[in-house]
Amino acid sequence: FEFAKLEEENYSATNNNDPSVVRDVYERAVAQVPPTTSNKEHWKRYIYLWIYYATYEELTNNDLERAAEIYQTCLNIIPHKEFSFAKIWIYAAKVHVRMKNLTVARKILGRAIGLCGKEKIFQEYIALELSLGEIDRCRALYNNYLKTMPQNCGAWTKYAELEKSLGETDRCRAILELAISQPSLDMPEVLWKTYIDFEIDEGEGDHARRLYERLLERTSHVKVWISYAQFEASEIGMGMKKAREVMEKAYDLLKEDGLKDERVLLLDAWRVLEQQKGDAESVTKVEKKLPRRIKRKRMRKDDQGNDLGWEEYFDYQFPDDGDQGASNLKILEMAAKWKRQRQDDDSDDDDDDSDDDDDMEE
Repeated sequence: FEFAKLEEENYSATNNNDPSVVRDVYERAVAQVPPTTSNKEHWKRYIYLWIYYATYEELTNNDLERAAEIYQTCLNIIPHKEFSFAKIWIYAAKVHVRMKNLTVARKILGRAIGLCGKEKIFQEYIALELSLGEIDRCRALYNNYLKTMPQNCGAWTKYAELEKSLGETDRCRAILELAISQPSLDMPEVLWKTYIDFEIDEGEGDHARRLYERLLERTSHVKVWISYAQFEASEIGMGMKKAREVMEKAYDLLKEDGLKDERVLLLDAWRVLEQQKGDAESVTKVEKKLPRRIKRKRMRKDDQGNDLGWEEYFDYQFPDDGDQGASNLKILEMAAKWKRQRQDDDSDDDDDDSDDDDDMEE
């Protein structure tokens, strides 16, 4: 790398019109093919020799055809059955785009999908066709993209956004419906949010409400409940009455599951919502549900179940946890009573010892 850079600098400084010296350095460098195909790390550095070589020919010598030949030679050397590099495929295709040879560029990217199949190749190919206004080609590519990676929520979202930008509402809805029906997704929360936001943007409140209900059948995450309530409190929703029903239902379920931190998060969001949309009475009603933060102690244990010592932690005591609160209070009262009794007993023993000492002195 340094030798080639040195020769390039010397070539530029001397205004030499003969690039053969620099080319000779690069040719000698790329001839040093890694001896094994089992270690991809060796090849990662090796392919940059080809990239620098092609970049030199294109930018310094303005020889696009030679740069294209260099990329093609590199592609012929890489053992694609073992591994491949999306970067080389994309660079090779872009050279032909700059040469205004779209047919060859498409063939290279098509071959790349078959031999490499990485996400970056699909994205670049779609971006190319989209810049050319070839919508049908974009749709075909997205179909192949999603057949290869059906779990990819980003691809589903981009496909839906494309159809939405074209005003194809039904197509967009169909794509999102198909997306959430996939058995495995890498980021399902993003996909569901995209679908719900799409229906809200379209003014389809009933559709968005049904999506929330379907989502809550799959997960009871507190943020979904909060989002659902905020939706109902918005202009497209059914109003604060429905929003309060959602919050109360969520609160009861979280209470039943014993999820204290989630209950606190829900109550905070509920209070903010009431401050924005409700009145003083409704805010006070929610604030009465807020818990008291208390400090407790618990025994830390290791993986084998051995005691590691006591540690302090913060817990929440909710006003409506009546039975639990009463039970805890009773335990505390009994402990205090036992402590007072011990102190009284110790005091009586001290008095008896004092009387015995006085008798002995007499």
